[in-house]
Amino acid sequence: MKMYLLSVGAGLLVGIVYALLDVRSPAPPVVALVGLLGILVGEQIPPLVKTLLTGGPSASAVLRHRVHPHVFGPLPRGAAPEAEPRSES
Repeated sequence: MKMYLLSVGAGLLVGIVYALLDVRSPAPPVVALVGLLGILVGEQIPPLVKTLLTGGPSASAVLRHRVHPHVFGPLPRGAAPEAEPRSES
């Protein structure tokens, strides 16, 4: 969770600097996010092709154990809230 908060904080800081300098962000948010997705997926293509050409594990195994964890990262897991004892009134 700390990584996500740091990422949002860095983005906010850059946004504030852009606003103070009266500069527009380089791309609309949706375009920027699609570009980041392209980078994440594109990073996985060369290792996937290399594995397939060298006769390594099957494509589905590479996708499941290498590509999926890299693209999605460790997803945050919320702790179950502890039940508070009820007070008798």
